[in-house]
Amino acid sequence: MICTLFTGQTSKEGIFMKYSYEFKKECVQLYREGKWPDTPEGAKEKNFHDSIRTWFKLEELHGPEILKHGNNINWTADEKLEMISKVLAGNSIKSIAIENGINDGQLYSWVNKYKNYGYNGLVNKKRGCKSKNTSMKKKNIHKPRKLNESEREELIRLRAENEYIKAENEIIKKEIALREERYAAQLKAKKQRLSKNSKKKDTD
Repeated sequence: MICTLFTGQTSKEGIFMKYSYEFKKECVQLYREGKWPDTPEGAKEKNFHDSIRTWFKLEELHGPEILKHGNNINWTADEKLEMISKVLAGNSIKSIAIENGINDGQLYSWVNKYKNYGYNGLVNKKRGCKSKNTSMKKKNIHKPRKLNESEREELIRLRAENEYIKAENEIIKKEIALREERYAAQLKAKKQRLSKNSKKKDTD
């Protein structure tokens, strides 16, 4: 079975490939079987294989529908900042993009906007005119004070760093547990050898 469903489009940089949903599904199935489909004409083999690996991971995490139209969520500035903070804490852009079901190019763009313009660069611009009738708005005196921009950034950054530290600690714990298991196994084997040698001497 060979993947054939794709279209090539031309941009200023040259040819880039836009793949259909059926094409992606077929490629992922071949990848599961340990096979590589033929690289489409105009595409670089390495980039094409990287795309298939990404499609596979996306489908595993979010289901096959993610390959059809991606994760069409209108992300808030706080949600974008949370992803960006994970990247700035040491995670790769690709891994965070796959985790959230978005294009890594989109996340890369958000990271650059944040570096250049700060939190305001992540805010979605509102469309339409503001309502002039302000008398209809109800005041809520019990509403808690909203965090300002710097406080919000700090909170999200700290959350991302804590997640990263927790992940590192889990890895360290697993490594320690594995070492203890190996040491216990070695100690047990040593005792068994000593016991066998002792019995052998007694029989002699």
